[in-house]
Amino acid sequence: MNGHYIVEQPGGPEALKWVETNPQELAPQQVRISHTAVGLNYIDVYHRSGVYPLPLPSRLGVEAAGIVIETGAGVTRVAVGDRVGYALSMGAYGTTNIVPENTLVKLPKSISDETAAACLLKGLTASYLLRKTFAVAEGDTILVHAAAGGVGLILCQWAKHLGARVIATVGSAAKAELAQANGAEHTILYDKEDVVKKVQELTNHQGVPVVYDSVGAATYHRSLDCLAPLGMFVSYGNASGKVESVDPQDLASRGSLFFTRPSLAAYANPVSALDDLAESLFNVVATGAVDVHIKQRYALSDLPQAHTDLEARVTTGSTVLLPETASG
Repeated sequence: MNGHYIVEQPGGPEALKWVETNPQELAPQQVRISHTAVGLNYIDVYHRSGVYPLPLPSRLGVEAAGIVIETGAGVTRVAVGDRVGYALSMGAYGTTNIVPENTLVKLPKSISDETAAACLLKGLTASYLLRKTFAVAEGDTILVHAAAGGVGLILCQWAKHLGARVIATVGSAAKAELAQANGAEHTILYDKEDVVKKVQELTNHQGVPVVYDSVGAATYHRSLDCLAPLGMFVSYGNASGKVESVDPQDLASRGSLFFTRPSLAAYANPVSALDDLAESLFNVVATGAVDVHIKQRYALSDLPQAHTDLEARVTTGSTVLLPETASG
């Protein structure tokens, strides 16, 4: 049964509505994908709830893997039968999708469809965060918030592979154990410990050169206080709500800090940049330097429950949705 989820009005998981669809004609440079696995990401919650407003009604989901089943005029990057993945096109929450060819990456034999759906958005994000936004080098000490989440686990592993020392914040002892098993040298339980004090102790009161923060409002000022002079605050998510305002004096008084709010779309443009990010990701996964932890699998028809679990922070690692089990 071909179909997809839409949102007609922003809301909770109950706003997700399954609709059956008929194939649309392809425009030039478009590709039709039959999905084999779909990724679940926190940005999908922002889209569903209206934190990131979309034209309504709208399809949701930005990440999937599958097989090319049709190509439009002028398509040269892929061909029918190719295994591909994407993390930059809306509409992944469905059995099929039509996407621009310049958002697709070919999947090597070393990367399974489920692995691709579980890691493309998170892994491409980690690739630009560690290699482009702030070039992490051997000997650096970095701070990663929400380290037991999908991006966090990849960041910890990849940073360790680069020779960095990782300090990670987590919400429970179980998540601390998971982060430590994936490259974090030190873990801090943010609800029970003074994060700033602990980071300063661990860095001999020097602070860290970069903080990777996907939490947002709840950690913003603590993150700034953990940075060394000229350090960079990298805000790449808003799990606790967005940072409402940035006072330049907060940055100046702490030692001329840098603040950036990067996006994958910017770092993956032009398409050669996307290919570079994907190649680096596939290499660290194929060599085992980064292990993609698929901790949850849901039928696509169970998407509302998957969203509920994601928002309740009961998930760890990555989650995949399986379209072949979807029903109305």
